[in-house]
Amino acid sequence: MRRLFWLGIGLAVGVVVVRKATRTAQAYTPAGIAGGLSQSAGSLVESLRGFVEDVRIGMAEREQEIHEAFARGEAFDDQFAELREDPRIGDREIFPEEHQR
Repeated sequence: MRRLFWLGIGLAVGVVVVRKATRTAQAYTPAGIAGGLSQSAGSLVESLRGFVEDVRIGMAEREQEIHEAFARGEAFDDQFAELREDPRIGDREIFPEEHQR
């Protein structure tokens, strides 16, 4: 009876080892590598889509705020107006005068 028990344990361990080795070997075949790259690219595309969707939602919210302020007749607070009016900001500071066309 003990021999039968140890034979069963040995078979179970053998099956687990063979399955694990087969999966590992499959991962290093050309098809396995292509599948891994495909999954990585797919997750990258999904992350990018999520980012674009978040940006679109933020833009829509901001646009709605601007429309509401305009409908109320309020001047919308432009946080960057003074930066755009400052002549030191922009291309002149990044690119010296001799490099500008």
